[in-house]
Order: sequence, then structure tokens, then C-alpha cells
Amino acid sequence: MLDINVSVKAQFQALLIACMALVGLSVSAVAQVGDVAQDATPVATTTTKAAEGRRVFGDWMFSGSFAKQAFVGFNPSYEVAIGDQVAVQMWGGFEFQEILTVDNQGNIFLPRVGPIQVLGVRNGALNSHVVQAVQKIFKKNVGIYASLTGAEPVKIFVTGFVAKPGLYAGHSSDSVLRFLDMAGGIDPARGSYIALEVLRGGELLKAINLYDFLLQGKLPSFQLFDGDTILVKGLNKQIGVVGLVQNAFVYEFSKDTITVADALALAHPNSRATHVRINRNNRVKEEVEYYSLNEAAEMTLTDGDVLDITSDKLPGSISVRVEGEHSGRQEYILPYGARLEDVLSQLSLTENAQIDAIQLYRISVRARQKEMLMAQLRAVESSVLTARSNTTNEAALRVQEAQMVLQWVERARSIEPKGQVALGNSNIKDDILLEAGDIIRIPRRSNLVMVHGDVLFPSAMTYDASKTTLAYIEKAGGFTQGAGSSNILILRRDGSFEKVSKGKLKSKKLIIHPGDEIFVLPRVQTKYIQVASDITSVLYQIAVAAGVILRL
Repeated sequence: MLDINVSVKAQFQALLIACMALVGLSVSAVAQVGDVAQDATPVATTTTKAAEGRRVFGDWMFSGSFAKQAFVGFNPSYEVAIGDQVAVQMWGGFEFQEILTVDNQGNIFLPRVGPIQVLGVRNGALNSHVVQAVQKIFKKNVGIYASLTGAEPVKIFVTGFVAKPGLYAGHSSDSVLRFLDMAGGIDPARGSYIALEVLRGGELLKAINLYDFLLQGKLPSFQLFDGDTILVKGLNKQIGVVGLVQNAFVYEFSKDTITVADALALAHPNSRATHVRINRNNRVKEEVEYYSLNEAAEMTLTDGDVLDITSDKLPGSISVRVEGEHSGRQEYILPYGARLEDVLSQLSLTENAQIDAIQLYRISVRARQKEMLMAQLRAVESSVLTARSNTTNEAALRVQEAQMVLQWVERARSIEPKGQVALGNSNIKDDILLEAGDIIRIPRRSNLVMVHGDVLFPSAMTYDASKTTLAYIEKAGGFTQGAGSSNILILRRDGSFEKVSKGKLKSKKLIIHPGDEIFVLPRVQTKYIQVASDITSVLYQIAVAAGVILRL
């Protein structure tokens, strides 16, 4: 049985239920809003605008990592500025060791030497510059070493389309990225990643395109002075790229048009990509164009266009796996359109193989089972959140019950279906078309019957052809809640299942086969019929799709 994890969502919704039930209001809107927020997924259509529902290229940059780390090193081209600190050591005929600050005149002062002008001296030449100045006084027997230890503290204005415009403190050696990060980063909905400016005295000092840094690691290296301004300008033109690409983002460009080849150089189509659908959103009428990637390379794109990269390859061959009781290889490459019999005819089965209980697991079925489970869980939430309360006491009870159900729903969401295709005893199962990624499992013959769920001692027991369904359940300790309140399901090895009515519990007409599993589903204890019905439906689905008993 899975552990209970109390989610924030469950607690929040339960609190809303309590508040709204006390005033006799329906709370269906709560569930609807939650579902929309969770399930909203943008889809590329002819009406898709480039900036709607898509991440802007580069919006992951400013997460706080740049702001946390000051750049304390100095590159050789760094020019000494007022306020910088220089460590000077002298030994031999005269000893001196001190960290000196560059004063307002651009000098450092050494005893017996006097002021030495270092303002504007490159970091790589600082030591030789100081040595030359000292050797004018001390001709010999004095060694000198000078190095920068700390950059000038500065305060920089960050403005334009950033999250938190303001004045930020740092050092002249810090990068523009650090100050942008301290300002909360660029607003992806309004700010430009390719049009940034550093202003000094109101004049343009440096233009920066962050795409150069994102794609090539190139960032202009220069010093910031106290009072400089970093300006993030407004968005330029944009196009969106979705589909079979490594980088599905909204991209910005400054020219009137760019080519499809330019856009794909940023997005990097994957190996499956063959064609592109161009959604033209900036014309009088919405238009769609479709080309092969080679044909579209020189096509021009304008602001608002969206590229949807697709695969138009004809299916050629598929790969399926065969597991279990056979002595051959496990991977089979088959032509598209191959059937189950095409694989079975190639197998060399072991003597313990139970071919009549062959199992087929499929990726698409697993995905569909997950979709159906999520839909039913949303129905459970809706049932819980839309009931009304007539009294204060009833509202309090409903809050407790709702919190329990919502916790159960969160646990149920983590369950993953198996994706098993129920082959049953179909005479045409050999004609089933195979899909890429299918897993065919040949089970080993079994002489056991499993009993799960609400019995005293869930266990596996030896198969006995004379036993009824009830006899197996009694052998497992019997019902924990009574036969009248339990729902029973038999899962066959081939993926088929059968619901057991009360009248069939003792009947020998309901045959139990070796390897079958008997699921005794837990009773749903809730005072609301609709909630109980929805939860019971989910319990059946979980048992069939995942082979799991999830107690409420």
C-alpha cells in the first residue's frame, strides 16, 4: 500500500470547502480552476502567436546564480580605477608591506617613494609599472611586488524591462549578468535578450546581445564605473519554433525578416524532423504553409510566425521485444504492418511456456490508460468539491472527508498503468497489428493463485481446480469488511478480467485458472453516493490497468 503524502493542494482545497460549505455555496469553480491550471497545454495551431504559451529563449538564465557570486578575479586588460586596492610588498634594503587604495588623484603612496600614478594602468602591466617607479628611488638591493586585491565598489542602475529596476551595489569587475540577476532578470514577456545597452553619462558605452553568450559563451569584458546604467530595451520581433526540435522556444530577432534556416540553426531539429509547417499569423488572413526542410531553408519569416517541425517519414520497420519463456533473441525487427503471428511463428518456446496466456504491453495503451485515470480522478475531485452542506456540523464532516479523498487522489495520480492489451481468448489475436516498442511476454506456467486486497492475509496459494472464488478468499483469511460490502475482480494472465457478482462467489461455473489473481477491492466509506460511485470506478480501473490495490 502506498504511503500517504498530504499535498498543499489538498489542504488548500479542503480549507476552501470548509469556508464555502458553511455559507451553503457550491465550490465547483475551485475544482475547475485547479484543473485548468494543471492541464493547460499550449498547442501549435494557425492562431498560435509566437509569445503565447511558449518559453522565451534564455528565460532560464537569471535564477540567482549570477547574483550569488561576485567576480573577484581580474583579467590582464583590466584598468586600475579609483578605489581599487593594490597590495605592495618591498624587501631587502627597505621593507614594507601594505594594501593601498587608489586615491581620488589615481595614485598610491609609498613611504620614501611618494605618490605613484596607477590610474588607467592595465592589470597585466601593474607590477612592472610600480617596479619602475620605485627603482627611480631605490637603485638596488630592494625587491618590489605589486598586485590588485580588490576592485572598486560601484553602484549601478539597472532599468528597462527587468523584474526589479533599481540601484545595485557591486564591484567594477563584476559582469553585467550579475547586476541583471540582482534585478530579478529580464522580463521575458517584455524585455529583450538581444538589445541591452550600458550607458555612461547618458552615452552608449557598450551594446550587448545575450544570444552571443547563450550560444557561444561570448560576453564583452569591460569595467563598470560608479553610476553606469544597464538598460534592457523592449522586445524586438519574435518567431516561435515547436515540434521536433531540441530547443522549442520563442526567438527574438532585430531584422525585418529572417530565414527558416536561421531559425532552425537556433532550434536544432532532431533526427526525425523532415518537414516544417509555417503558421503565418501576421497577415490579413491566417495562412499555413508546408514544406520539406530543404525547400523551406530560404523562406523568410516575419514577426509572429510559428514553425512546427514535423516528421513526414513513411514507416519502414518496427522493433518489438519478446520476453519470458522462449530460447531465442529478445529483440525483433519487423516490417511495418507486421502482426503478432509473425513474431510467434519465429519463437522457440520452452517446455514451461504458457502460450495461451501470452501478454502484450503497448506504450500507446499505457498512455491512454493514464489519460483515462487522470480524467476519472478529476471527476472524483469535482464530486468532492461540488457537494453542498446544510448545517455547520455537516460542513465540518465534509471537510474531513474531502481532505481524506483529496489525499487519496494525489496518491492515485502517481500510479503508472502497465499498458497491457487484453488479448483474452480471441481467435484472431494472432492477427493483431504490432506497434513500435511493443513488448510480448510469454509467461511461465504457474500453479499458484494470488489473492490481494481487503482480505486478512493477502498471499499466493497452490491452485486447486475444485476451489471456488469464495474458497480462495476464505483461505486468505476471508473478507476484512464482509462479502456484502466488497467488490471482487479476477485478472487473467492474458490481460482479460472478470467482475465477480455475489451469486458467482460460490459457483464452480466461474472457473479459476492457474496464475489468476483475485482482487478484493476495498469498500468506499463515504456518505455521498456520487463520490462513492466515482471512487469505486477508479478502484476498478487502477486494479485492471496497474494491478494495484489503493486503499482509501
